[in-house]
Amino acid sequence: MSRVANDPITVPKGVEITIQAGLVSVKGPLGALSNDFGNGVSIERDGDLLKFAPSVDGASAHAMSGTARALVNNMVVGVSQGFEKKLTLVGVGYRAQAQGDKLNLSLGFSHPVVHQMPEGVKVECPSQTEIVIKGADKQQVGQVAAEVRAYRRPEPYKGKGVRYADETIVLKETKKK
Repeated sequence: MSRVANDPITVPKGVEITIQAGLVSVKGPLGALSNDFGNGVSIERDGDLLKFAPSVDGASAHAMSGTARALVNNMVVGVSQGFEKKLTLVGVGYRAQAQGDKLNLSLGFSHPVVHQMPEGVKVECPSQTEIVIKGADKQQVGQVAAEVRAYRRPEPYKGKGVRYADETIVLKETKKK
């Protein structure tokens, strides 16, 4: 059985949290996030600590209290520090360029690929082969990184494509005569 909900969350300075009937709103220097957890989880604030407990008895309520604790912790970290995903482009002629809220990709197709960034997600390109996606919402940052990677996933023979910076690709051996 998981014990995630037993660990309280310490709220850093500069972060405001409001709790109203299962709706948790977190506001900080990098933005504001909110999530509705319903009535299955009781969330209490004790000074600068947030404590989570199931409000009804049952396995699903215990599981939801741990899930709520993890999601609220991600919200607190997101509005105070933020999240980022790094992608690298591997391949001859593969380039990326950030222009405002759009990411222009040249991935070997006959046309350039333009990816529109959603609200709350920023993109930077320190070099032509590196992409850094930043935002306050962990799920949204990961989803955008997965969408950009899906344009040209790394292929298994040469490893060409868009990959996460910490991803290792196991290359297959080519056919022998």
